[in-house]
Amino acid sequence: MKFRLVFLITILVFLSNSCSKEKEKISIIEEESLEMQMIKAYKDGLKELQRGDPIYASKKFNEAELLYPQSIWAPRAALMAAYSYFSYLYYSDAVLELEKFLDKYKNHPRRDYAYYLLALSHYDQIIDETKDTNEILKAKKYFEIIIQKYPNTDFALDSEFKLELIQELLASKEMYLARYYVQREKWIPAINRFNKVVKDYDETIYVEEALHRLVELYYKIGLIDEAKKYAVLLGYNYQSSKWYEETYKILNKDYSKISKNKKKGKEESIIKKFKDLLK
Repeated sequence: MKFRLVFLITILVFLSNSCSKEKEKISIIEEESLEMQMIKAYKDGLKELQRGDPIYASKKFNEAELLYPQSIWAPRAALMAAYSYFSYLYYSDAVLELEKFLDKYKNHPRRDYAYYLLALSHYDQIIDETKDTNEILKAKKYFEIIIQKYPNTDFALDSEFKLELIQELLASKEMYLARYYVQREKWIPAINRFNKVVKDYDETIYVEEALHRLVELYYKIGLIDEAKKYAVLLGYNYQSSKWYEETYKILNKDYSKISKNKKKGKEESIIKKFKDLLK
């Protein structure tokens, strides 16, 4: 009886080990099969992208990622799905894919590229800065992240250049609104907008005019000391600017008379010198 029991236990152990090994083999085969399916889906995605079908290409890349998520190819496939949309100007879809990538792959070495594509996806949707700054501000946010997190990359270099352009666009929007208020004789809101340009966008092409307009408006509402303060600032930094000359006219009502007398005196001195040479 004991012998029969030992024999049965031995058989069961043997069968159990055999089943375990078979399961391991099946698991390896299934894993290899999944990897092959993933590679095929990835290659299909590349083919569809080359054919000019970004939507189907992106679906194949997404399929590749889902088939074998633990593979090193999974994040690459996710990034390629985003690139497929971006390369054919499907910016909204690209943004969704890139946001998913950044949320899912926290430590991936190509996050710099993902941020750059995300910034460009918003940047390339900028149409009219006077109407909507939503895309401008989002692009600005991601370009700043790139510069902060990846300062020694080509992406950071291009981000700096594009941020300068974005600053110009934002300053342009403020100037547009300020002029709108001036036309409607709403002096205080206009002053606030011009002040914002001077404070936040002092390296743009609009700062000189903004300073002049502040002199103009403060003078108009009777705040002469404030007008003089901005005139000094304009003269100190942009003395050769046409806006400084316009500002000088506001604060010195005899400017045109003085200017004419100076010009006349200069002409007379030149004539006198010329006559002296003929003597």
